[in-house]
Amino acid sequence: MVLGGLLDKGSISLVDRELVILRTCGLCKAEYEWGVHVAGFASKAGFNAQQINDTAREHSDLSLWRSEQQLLIQMADQLHESNQVGDALWNCLSAVYQPEQLVELIMLAGLYHAVSYMVNACRIQREEFAPAFPDFKPHE
Repeated sequence: MVLGGLLDKGSISLVDRELVILRTCGLCKAEYEWGVHVAGFASKAGFNAQQINDTAREHSDLSLWRSEQQLLIQMADQLHESNQVGDALWNCLSAVYQPEQLVELIMLAGLYHAVSYMVNACRIQREEFAPAFPDFKPHE
């Protein structure tokens, strides 16, 4: 697998790819990259406004997502928090995804952690065409 293939003809769907990217960038507070992906791919992936906003929340509302998507959010969260995927989640993911897809999903999350580090450290400003992170009320 070539890393460039992660955004082209990888083994995972555009929906799964973009969910992992948005959730990872949201967790990393990488507004530039999150906004570019929302602008470029969120409508193609079929995400609604509530789902898009949810990807940037500290704690996702899993009820907004299908069961497979819930697993991907949990995977992104666990990788972000602990750099690992727990056994129970791994078993659930393995029931849905092929081994090469699991490798691709984990590589994707790792790649977008690196991208997030770069855009945040370099203080890359949001593109005019890209949305900003949603404003959340303290109780949300």
